[in-house]
Amino acid sequence: MKTITVIGAGGQMGQWFVKYFSEIGFDVTGFDTENKILSKGIIQSDSLVGGILKADYVVLCTPTRRTPEIIRLIAKEMKRGTYLIEISSEKSKVVSSLLKMPAKINPICIHPMFGPGARSIKGQNIISIPIKDAKKELAVAKELFEGANFITIDAIEHDKRIAVILGLTHLMNLVFANIVSKDEKISLTEKMSGTTFRVQKTLAESIMTESPELIETIIANPEIRRVAEEFWKDIGKLLTAVQESKTEEVIEYIKACQARLSANTNLDASYKRLTKMVNAVEK
Repeated sequence: MKTITVIGAGGQMGQWFVKYFSEIGFDVTGFDTENKILSKGIIQSDSLVGGILKADYVVLCTPTRRTPEIIRLIAKEMKRGTYLIEISSEKSKVVSSLLKMPAKINPICIHPMFGPGARSIKGQNIISIPIKDAKKELAVAKELFEGANFITIDAIEHDKRIAVILGLTHLMNLVFANIVSKDEKISLTEKMSGTTFRVQKTLAESIMTESPELIETIIANPEIRRVAEEFWKDIGKLLTAVQESKTEEVIEYIKACQARLSANTNLDASYKRLTKMVNAVEK
């Protein structure tokens, strides 16, 4: 039986990986210094190094800021041929650490684009970042996560895309959740609300179930500054136009946005999908 150690096994994603690898037949060891490991049926290691000495695979479910240091601590201690699987949401900071590992260790740098609520790996998106041997690394990742969809890009492009995919969405929903949380008449607001508000509130609340450390890591992506500056600039432009009663300017902004989106997306179909999702949730 193949062995795997999950570092950060007490966290939300750590628990997901423990469950996943247990179900597909791995002998799982867990280690965590920050969260209690609740998963049953696994070996719990008392030390970081002790947990990885005999492992065939090691998964790092750790905060991005700590990951490079953890890689440095364990790389020399891992047995020859071990695969080190790194899953952080920001890659530029960890790729250099993976490249510095001893040649005896095989890096697998991925970013699972799903959360701990995922019921199955089938159809889930996983981003693969080549480190040393792109073909081999992708093949191993596909074997470990059979049924997932893989997208391969480099670390720089990954961080640029993630600034929009996760960074901007988390930033917007964090601010939205903060404003809503201060509403002293939230019950009345909810009674008055329609689909748009209910969907947005549910999305923001779901993001707030993530750990503060993870959210901070996501919005701390250096690439998000570029995206956020454009966001603030557009908000300022729209508010100024509204305040100055420049109706046509606002309408042209909206039309231009609609036109760009329509080039790649059927907006009517998107609305129907949203309505279908809302109806399914509220049944």
